[in-house]
Amino acid sequence: MARREKLSAVDTAWLRMDRPANLMMICGVLMFDRRLSLARLRRVVDERFLVFRRFRQVPAQTATGAYWRDDRDFDIAAHVVTSRLAAPAGDAELQALASELIATPLSHERPIWQFHLVANFRGGSAVIVRIHHCYADGIALVRVMLSMMDASADGPPAMPFHGKEPAAATADPLLDWFGPLSGMVKSTRSVGRMLLEKGAGLLTDPTQAAALAGQGSAMTAEVAKLAFMDEDSRTRFKGAPGVAKRVAWADPLPLDDVKTIGRALGASINDLLLACVAGALRDYLIEHGDAVDALTIRALVPVNLRPIDKAYRLGNRFGLVFLDLPIGIENPVERLYAVRENMRALKGSYQPLLALGLLAAMGAGPQVLQDTVLRALSRNATAVMTNVPGPQQPLWFAGARLDSLMFWVPQSGDIGLGVSILSYDGSVRFGIVADRALCPDPERISARFGDEFEKLTLTTLLCPWPRDGDLDPADAARAVAR
Repeated sequence: MARREKLSAVDTAWLRMDRPANLMMICGVLMFDRRLSLARLRRVVDERFLVFRRFRQVPAQTATGAYWRDDRDFDIAAHVVTSRLAAPAGDAELQALASELIATPLSHERPIWQFHLVANFRGGSAVIVRIHHCYADGIALVRVMLSMMDASADGPPAMPFHGKEPAAATADPLLDWFGPLSGMVKSTRSVGRMLLEKGAGLLTDPTQAAALAGQGSAMTAEVAKLAFMDEDSRTRFKGAPGVAKRVAWADPLPLDDVKTIGRALGASINDLLLACVAGALRDYLIEHGDAVDALTIRALVPVNLRPIDKAYRLGNRFGLVFLDLPIGIENPVERLYAVRENMRALKGSYQPLLALGLLAAMGAGPQVLQDTVLRALSRNATAVMTNVPGPQQPLWFAGARLDSLMFWVPQSGDIGLGVSILSYDGSVRFGIVADRALCPDPERISARFGDEFEKLTLTTLLCPWPRDGDLDPADAARAVAR
């Protein structure tokens, strides 16, 4: 009989979240300076990826819950396959293929992941990786991919996991994960049970939410705050998504330059990059004739809740926060400072742990509860935005130097826009995935990302600087106008 283990409640929620218009796949693109051999790629996957037994297993839903079962007929040839680009086989053609694959479901009859080797990309190769979100979150999967990389063309491994399979889970795996935060984790579980008892009314009925806020608990107050949150602004990015998607990525930015400008402006790298995203979205809306005055849109930003040394244990261990993006602010410095303040306001928030509790409640409860909560959450956001710091030294994979990489996380419910930022080998890479019906030309957004950074750079160089404090946005405005 095939071995099977129960899925965690959070992983079950991701398994059940699949919709034809929003598949729960994490998709990545890796680009190389030379051609990879299919045989060597399969060998690396076998030796470095399949060391995680989970990737030989299939998630299956039954009347008594969701389980992992071993795939007794596992065939690596079904998971590491070849694809070919049409000439001239450049970035545009690779983006088109990735767009097609990101909207194509994976078979649930075998483990839900696949590597596509593209052997004719720009004189070298590319690999498109698709993995269902129920296996792990983006932080864990990036770490898994890095464990497959070498420090040179012939090794040694650059970031090995030391070949250790995770230890057996304790009776309470969430508490095992979070240790000192166990008290807050217990609170999220309590809130999760309350959601199961009361259904999704807390997120849809202000009366119930007001009563909850009066209880005085910080965690329950966050639930009430979420319930009272206004629906996100209606823009061309909002609407019922379709099946077809489009992906795009921008030319990389030098990471040292980003750090320098961030230090000069008193902002974190993350603040600066998110401000550039807001500026790119603003310019795109203006180009399409849309009103942007005083416009704010919300992004769901994942927050890692796992110690990085436990990434090898896979699974989903992250929360989410709602971040306001000030699209209506024209001044790039003023916009950056507004993003910085919005991020600071989220410091210490219970939102990430609350989101984890909600996911656990959805996975443990009936499907109808999950669908209702997802609809309630997705109406409050326009995009999912992820920023992952990667290694700052060059890596090799299956004998080829990794030139560049990009990834996208899925969107849930009616959210149709995803933004990914990834640093690697001294550069910052920006990518976007959009629903084709809502945003048919995301490359026009990605192309503006570098322009927005250039505006901040020029402003920083041209403005007179105060002795203390922030740059005066009025001075910045005059500098930009010159």
